[in-house]
Amino acid sequence: MQDDQYIFLMVSPDRAGILASVAETIAASGGDIRDAASFGDEDSGAFFIRIHLSLADASRESELRGSLSKLTERFDGRSSLSSFAKRMRMLVAVSKFDHCLSDLLNRWQTGSLGADIPLVVSNHEAARGLCEWYGVAFRVVPVDSTDKAAAEAAWREIIAEHDIDLVVLARYMQILSPELSRDLQGRCINIHHSFLPSFKGALPYRQAHGRGVKLIGATAHYVTDDLDEGPIIEQDVRRVNHATSAADMQLIGREIESSVLARAVRWHIQHRILLNGTKTVVFS
Repeated sequence: MQDDQYIFLMVSPDRAGILASVAETIAASGGDIRDAASFGDEDSGAFFIRIHLSLADASRESELRGSLSKLTERFDGRSSLSSFAKRMRMLVAVSKFDHCLSDLLNRWQTGSLGADIPLVVSNHEAARGLCEWYGVAFRVVPVDSTDKAAAEAAWREIIAEHDIDLVVLARYMQILSPELSRDLQGRCINIHHSFLPSFKGALPYRQAHGRGVKLIGATAHYVTDDLDEGPIIEQDVRRVNHATSAADMQLIGREIESSVLARAVRWHIQHRILLNGTKTVVFS
């Protein structure tokens, strides 16, 4: 039963006794620790905690939250307590390439995603049929290169109207403004072909094939106002050789992009990711 289960996340300056104090606080409020992970980063001097706990007496949730809040204050940290019972609401944005969207919709339909997708947004009509097949609402928000603010205003309305917790850019080929990127900090995930840094534009795999690359891959990262420089969540690569055609590279690249994005989204949904400056701590 998930109604009585929670995930506690905490980041604070590293010092002795933090984990023991958290465990004592949870126990004192009637909580039972089912799984715990922690990490002390020597570079940043920060300490990271993820605890999966259960609470047999639901009436003590307020007490638990208050106690953990006071504890977090005492250690000069930041924390959250999230209920397993609350499913995240995820907005997926796509342009013309729908392989990542298709993978996410399949995982949603089969129940393996662990989140709800109330809406898919695109700047093209290409994915409408796919969304209709899955029974997911689809909305086109055109992007005028001379007035991108109008499109982003529509985005903000959609996010508020549908109570969106997470935005996923599943090969959405438009750049978000610095303002919107900052507003979505820590809750907007993007996917791109990170292991082809020298090949920009619409045909990166064709360019890579022309240069004879031996590794292709993808990176999922949080969106920031610094384009494609946000904290990395997950990466993967596949080896190719001289016999791999540009078309085959594209197919392989799409497989990698889909799986990498799915893992990043799942870890976010499961509250396994903590921001560590320009990096992330991922408790897998």
